[in-house]
Amino acid sequence: MSSKQLSVAVVGAGMGGLAAAATLRRSGMEVQVYEQASRFERIGAGIQMMPNSMKVLRRIGIEERLRRTAFQPYSHLNREWDTGRVKRELPMPESLFGAPYLCMHRAELHAALTSTIPEETIHLDKRLVGLDQAGRTVTLTFADGTRASADVVIGADGVHSRVREIIIGPDTPIHKGRIAYRAIFSSGLLNGMDIGPSRTKWWGIDRHIVIYYTTASRSELYFVTSVPEPAEWMTRESWSAKGDVKELQAAYEGFHADVRAVLEACPDCHKWAILEREPLPRWSDGRVALLGDACHPMTPYMAQGGATAIEDAAILARCLEEVEGEDVEAAFRRYEAHRKPRTSRIQAISSANTWMQGGDEDTSWLYGYDAWNVPLETPAPFPESTVTIPSG
Repeated sequence: MSSKQLSVAVVGAGMGGLAAAATLRRSGMEVQVYEQASRFERIGAGIQMMPNSMKVLRRIGIEERLRRTAFQPYSHLNREWDTGRVKRELPMPESLFGAPYLCMHRAELHAALTSTIPEETIHLDKRLVGLDQAGRTVTLTFADGTRASADVVIGADGVHSRVREIIIGPDTPIHKGRIAYRAIFSSGLLNGMDIGPSRTKWWGIDRHIVIYYTTASRSELYFVTSVPEPAEWMTRESWSAKGDVKELQAAYEGFHADVRAVLEACPDCHKWAILEREPLPRWSDGRVALLGDACHPMTPYMAQGGATAIEDAAILARCLEEVEGEDVEAAFRRYEAHRKPRTSRIQAISSANTWMQGGDEDTSWLYGYDAWNVPLETPAPFPESTVTIPSG
């Protein structure tokens, strides 16, 4: 059996799962996607696609669709919380890393990825409850009593991954006492104020806020924060929990007038606990492998959660494409050996929340990475210093 005849079950239809389905189908494999939600909802949040992930999306075939609607920032702009002093600015022309830098509504990216996959191959309302490996077949059991089988299973089911729990065991989130507020709303509520041509991160003493447009017309903007929060709220890890706008505004008292204007215009918001996890000891078991947040969840501070999941998808497809069917486990080992050093380092830098706070650290190892062409024989590029990688 060649890898191009492999049947693959992808568990999870988020960004990573859909990217995996698209890249695996592109490699000639038969793919079915199983998602526990009963329908796709338009979650009110923005997402940044950096050049490293845009190179994958380009090959998948959705770059032009995203360009038509997304906002293309001039730069990563980092400013001091009260004075507005520029701490560091990185202009991001497409020529710098060979692909554009785009900001968009998450739903636009999700819809674009969904469009690359036949509708009949996406199965909703399928909550995984069990996996059974026997020989070259993996059987999936769902809460509704149905079953499915495949040669390979990819767990792309997020931070609460059932696949990870089955093959690795349960894990305990790390509570660091921080929450994030987020909101997306019409820029018309700013009464003519322009937040500028860049994605701006305002660095406070113990908190920050990132603000950017999500549409090419600049008709919609998004912000996401990180603030300290009492430990009693830290049991929550939900994107649907409502936040209190007045509490949010009070948390940013004293910030620059531009930040205050955005928060004063905000009609409502959500908040969720920022819970972290240690890098896993392994990403696969037999013919089952993990991808994205299921194996390397990270804080949102570098905007690399979705991007690294999309990178994973391309590398995983390449590894499976290059082996014979019986060498699936070897392909998974190669995938992990290449990806784990990079994602562990990004996890650590993101957790420390130091990325582009100042100075002139090299960014090419991150944004210049090309998952389609980087050699698979060596670990993905990452810096040798900066921070210490958590144990695990």
